Amino acid sequence: MNIIGPNLKEIRLDKGLTQEEFSHKCQLNGFNITRSTLAKIEAKVRRVTDIEVQLISEVLDISVDVLFLSDDERTPTI
Repeated sequence: MNIIGPNLKEIRLDKGLTQEEFSHKCQLNGFNITRSTLAKIEAKVRRVTDIEVQLISEVLDISVDVLFLSDDERTPTI
């Protein structure tokens, strides 16, 4: 359902964040997302809107395009 889920998970883990920590960080930035919803996004079960992609990139402090890169195109984010 989405193509950013695996990248989101990898980047989140690279930054040392659990799903709970990341969802809390999102909520502090005005993006109301639960850990369960995050898990569904990472598992490619839930669709992601364009505004959600933007908010996710802001919370992770990365550009939006990084979420869409393939494994071989992506460089370490830290």
